[in-house]
Amino acid sequence: MEECCNTKPKKEHQHHHEGHDHDHDHSHDTGDQSVFRMFLPAIISFGLLLIGIALDNFIKAEWFSGWIRLVWYLIAYIPVGLPVLKEAFESIKNGDIFSEFFLMGIATVGAFAIGEYPEGVAVMLFYSVGEVFQAMAVTRAKTNIKSLLDQRPDEVTVLKDGKPQIVKAEKVNIGDIIQLKSGEKLALDGELLSETASFNTSALTGESKPDTKTKGETVLAGMINLNTVSEVKVTTAYKDSKLSKILELVQNATAQKAPTELFIRKFAKIYTPIVVFLAIGITFLPYLFIEEYQFRAWLYKALVFLVISCPCALVISIPLGYFGGIGAGSRNGILFKGSNFLDILANVQNVVMDKTGTMTEGVFKVQEVNFNDEFNNDEILKLVNALESKSSHPVATAIHEYVGEVDHSILLENAEEIAGYGLKAVINGKELVVGNFKLMDKFSINYDVQTENIVYTLIAVAYDNKFVGYLTIADTVKADAQLTINKLKSLGVKTTMLSGDKSSVVKHVADILGIQNVYGDLLPEDKVNKVKEIKAKNQTVAFVGDGVNDAPVVALSDVGIAMGGLGSDATIETADVVIQDDMPSKIPMAINIGKQTKKIVWQNIILAFSIKAVVLILGAGGLATMWEAVFADVGVALLAILNAVRIQRMRF
Repeated sequence: MEECCNTKPKKEHQHHHEGHDHDHDHSHDTGDQSVFRMFLPAIISFGLLLIGIALDNFIKAEWFSGWIRLVWYLIAYIPVGLPVLKEAFESIKNGDIFSEFFLMGIATVGAFAIGEYPEGVAVMLFYSVGEVFQAMAVTRAKTNIKSLLDQRPDEVTVLKDGKPQIVKAEKVNIGDIIQLKSGEKLALDGELLSETASFNTSALTGESKPDTKTKGETVLAGMINLNTVSEVKVTTAYKDSKLSKILELVQNATAQKAPTELFIRKFAKIYTPIVVFLAIGITFLPYLFIEEYQFRAWLYKALVFLVISCPCALVISIPLGYFGGIGAGSRNGILFKGSNFLDILANVQNVVMDKTGTMTEGVFKVQEVNFNDEFNNDEILKLVNALESKSSHPVATAIHEYVGEVDHSILLENAEEIAGYGLKAVINGKELVVGNFKLMDKFSINYDVQTENIVYTLIAVAYDNKFVGYLTIADTVKADAQLTINKLKSLGVKTTMLSGDKSSVVKHVADILGIQNVYGDLLPEDKVNKVKEIKAKNQTVAFVGDGVNDAPVVALSDVGIAMGGLGSDATIETADVVIQDDMPSKIPMAINIGKQTKKIVWQNIILAFSIKAVVLILGAGGLATMWEAVFADVGVALLAILNAVRIQRMRF
């Protein structure tokens, strides 16, 4: 039992169970041997208790009386009782007198004092069994989170002067080259030096499909190399890797308590001393009013009252319910920064979302080329591609992908980027201008295009002061974006899209997905004002974005959700919930996890209070014995634990 009862950090003595949350993380807590070891003290006590009851009631051995009987039951009590009495003593030493251990200690020691030895052993035995089950439930909840914690290898193979050397991961320097064998996990973030490599990213994103990376692309700690030996140049220190940040986030998640959890904690602090003083009153006050006062009988009633009143079920099951919700999220690639955000998500009424990178891929593709007949399309596209190679804008990438390799024989003179407009350069003595239609106006180039009716992003081209035509470029809607909106509607959640993109483009995407409230051409401050307007209607708002450009809106919303959190450090820091892959369908899933967690927590509160109330009334009337009290306490706690564990088995 000590394994179960003594894992708690000293400063957490007010709630033994939270000790499990943070510390019941030993590798030996899994497997048959550890389970047997955890139950061993209870098994010994249970065996001795059964023999004692048999000797008392069935065999009725004459020798089993007096001090022999007392010693027998004391030996049965020690394996389960000693760790709890030790905890009670530690709690008192730390200034927390009225802990649940103290209640159990008084109740069982009191039972021994009035000669109710079997009941004293039974109360402590069942309480201890409840503790073990609770420890196992927390361990199960932690396995989802621990799978992340285990993703980071301690040692890596570094190439020094071309020779492989095994080095501790935290001692690797930025710029070192790691050799990654097939099936090996990457320990640090870096840049791929090999031509291509396939990685299993499921530990980071929950996505089982292999992700193929090419030379120069970023690879992250926790990814598993699937094929040939690869080389990676380290770009980030061990402690600053994305995985380290995520692990820190997960480990700190349980520190952020939900209001219900905080209430139960405060409630237990006030409730427990009241229960102790009431029990003292039950013992002594009848002496003033009853002629045939029997101390032993009233003490027994007070002890029954104490056991029934123990707030174990609430203190255990509520944090466990939230912990299960955080674990369920981790299993599905959703990181909650605290159980309070599960509560907020359960009540969300309006999901406000960004467009690019949230509901669309954020990868632009050329849709069509609309050039005037007098120009050779291929020739002009080669010139445009050469000019765009001077820019790092996503539009330039889209054109490069569409046209192909850059023709380096094209000589560009006076190439320059005009911020907010586009690019210009001189080729063969003629000026090439590529950018938006405002750039055409700037250079007084005449064109005959009704731009407001086109739902794509437009790239205009002029050569030798003549309007050549335009390319349309569009972002593709994510595969599960439609499913996301449908699920949000089925949950009764409103949706609003805010974007800095052209209004016609934003409206087009919103029409495809069925989003009713749409606003385009917005600057960051406009987004803030729109969210303020929605909040002014007393609506709980979740904002979903990339977390970098949208930091002010994320801060303003009730809960900020970041998409593709692995791409950006700022995302992990600013958001309250991080969706590790780029799948918007995880938004309704996160809301659903919040709703289910809240439902389970409230089921447990109602269950605990109603059963305790019934048994307390029976106890007051002298109808409940210590055995019923044990059910009202430990039985309810076990039922609550089993209910809380359900969330980890649910499919969302």
